[in-house]
Amino acid sequence: MANVLDIRRRIRSVKSTRQITKAMKMVSAAKLRRAQDRALAARPYAQMLTNVLKSLVKRADVIDPETGTARHPMLEQRPEQNLLLIVVTGDRGLAGAFNANILKVATRFIAAKQGKNIDIECIGRKGRDFFRRRYPAQDSVDDRTAPVRITGEHMGVLNKPDYAHLRPIVEDIIDRYTRQQIDAVYVLFNEFKSVIAQRLVVEQVMPITHVGERTLEEVEEFSAEERKRATEAAIDAGVGVRSPDTREIDEHARSIASEEVDYIYEQPAVELFRALLPRYIGIQLHRAILESVAAEHAARMTAMDSASNNATDMIDSLTLTMNRARQASITKEIIEIVSGAAAL
Repeated sequence: MANVLDIRRRIRSVKSTRQITKAMKMVSAAKLRRAQDRALAARPYAQMLTNVLKSLVKRADVIDPETGTARHPMLEQRPEQNLLLIVVTGDRGLAGAFNANILKVATRFIAAKQGKNIDIECIGRKGRDFFRRRYPAQDSVDDRTAPVRITGEHMGVLNKPDYAHLRPIVEDIIDRYTRQQIDAVYVLFNEFKSVIAQRLVVEQVMPITHVGERTLEEVEEFSAEERKRATEAAIDAGVGVRSPDTREIDEHARSIASEEVDYIYEQPAVELFRALLPRYIGIQLHRAILESVAAEHAARMTAMDSASNNATDMIDSLTLTMNRARQASITKEIIEIVSGAAAL
């Protein structure tokens, strides 16, 4: 049996670790609230932009009647041979299985697209480190040396998810699609609605088939055990487990596109599409980033809550072991004293 002094030292160490995990849980809970507010604040603009595009599609010709081609290259659909996969992971660990689950879905997606050329854009340090060990990185997208390669690494985007930081990424993706270097763009991220309503999705963002309608290639829901742990952690940290009710606002925004009004546009449809479609793609990526940040904080809060509970259980177990060791030591001393007295 271990020494009482060693057990006490280990209990102090576990208590110090528990203080750190509890502090990290509360920090993640505070960051989660701010991330939820940012994601919610971005929804009205995204909804209104979608409505404007829907209205434009209904009142303008998307296909040129003379040539039979799409009025904008981003609306053009081609056979999928060269794909771009944008993988959104975290920059740091200590978030449970958050990053591992995303990378598992990414690996499954790549395996399902075997025989096609896949470019990977890594947003987040964890995804970059994972794919670097498996696929080559290329600075030039023109000379392909492998069917699966890394064409972009973006670190620190999640620390301050502003749209300005995403604009160069969006412009590069649109330029590559316009020059027909890629035929489709997919984004893999953790979709966040609330602490208990999350799912991993692979969403196709280009080509734009139907404005406002999402094309999901793959979906992986939370398990019942994961939802239970997340609920317990959220309640303990004082975080709401349900998403805010914005149905009235969303319904009002959706009604704008459905109103039968004969709009007169000053610019030709080509110019309008050229101005709005890149912004629409940017908003889609920005939404994925915001929801992924919120999901990461929720996962870290849940993981730190589990770590704190495990530390408490370990302290209880070590305390019991220490009491047994101390009792055994006292009993041994009493036996020695009694034995010595009996010998006299």
